[in-house]
Amino acid sequence: MILASILCFGGIPTSTALNHQRKSYQPLSYNRVSNRKLGTCECFDLHKEIVPYGKAWSWQKQIVKEKKELIQRNGDCLDTLIVLQHHPVYTMGTGSSEEYLNFDIKEAPFDVYRTERGGEVTYHGPGQLIMYPIINLRNHKMDLHWYLRALEEVVIRVLSSTFSIKATRVEGLTGVWVGDQKLAAIGIRVSQWITYHGLALNVTTDLTPFNWIVPCGLRNHKVGSIKGLLEEFWLSKRCDEADMHGLDDCELIDISHKSLIKEFSEVFQLEVHQKTMQMSDFRMENC
Repeated sequence: MILASILCFGGIPTSTALNHQRKSYQPLSYNRVSNRKLGTCECFDLHKEIVPYGKAWSWQKQIVKEKKELIQRNGDCLDTLIVLQHHPVYTMGTGSSEEYLNFDIKEAPFDVYRTERGGEVTYHGPGQLIMYPIINLRNHKMDLHWYLRALEEVVIRVLSSTFSIKATRVEGLTGVWVGDQKLAAIGIRVSQWITYHGLALNVTTDLTPFNWIVPCGLRNHKVGSIKGLLEEFWLSKRCDEADMHGLDDCELIDISHKSLIKEFSEVFQLEVHQKTMQMSDFRMENC
């Protein structure tokens, strides 16, 4: 584990150290699809790029359109995964209410997009890894609840296997939590069983912009990040300031992204193949 060398006590946090579950939290089940042949997924890995939200949104919709056309022609429809970061932006779901904005939408601190995904308002920005799976659920399981639980499972496995952080689901809600902090938000759209939009995992995200909204419409709930949890653990172990600052944000992003793709591959039983694209299609900035 790369992180081990930069932690003052010589190891990553244990699950018990970060497991502050409230008793009301009830885990929901995820059931692996059995006897499924391993599928193929093309992956556009742009995790070091800061991609404008509008361009990524249009890109997703174009891929969905192409997959529908392939299906109509009885063509081979491979699954697709896009991994990236966004410029600071607020996104709202189809039925999102402006009452969850703590600002006048005409004077918003960042661009605000109302999209066709489910859920209420959330924030995206640098330091947050976005995964947009565009997959044909006919080849997996035609069950939206299963799909949401599967996305949660990806993040739960990442936090456990890579950081020894015990994360949970919350009964009646969508997303991934560590104690009372929500680390991953999920909002999806499914059209003719083709998925798009997806999940956002806070890795090194500046959480300040979440204060200007009611994230996911959940009042009196906290938003957290992987980096924040690690720093909390270091403080509890009384690490000195030099050790705490030894963690490089881009390294933490790299570690998290590799784990996300690995766990996505295992949960959805897919062979993930990297696919290149023309960077000139987007105006991007490096991490």
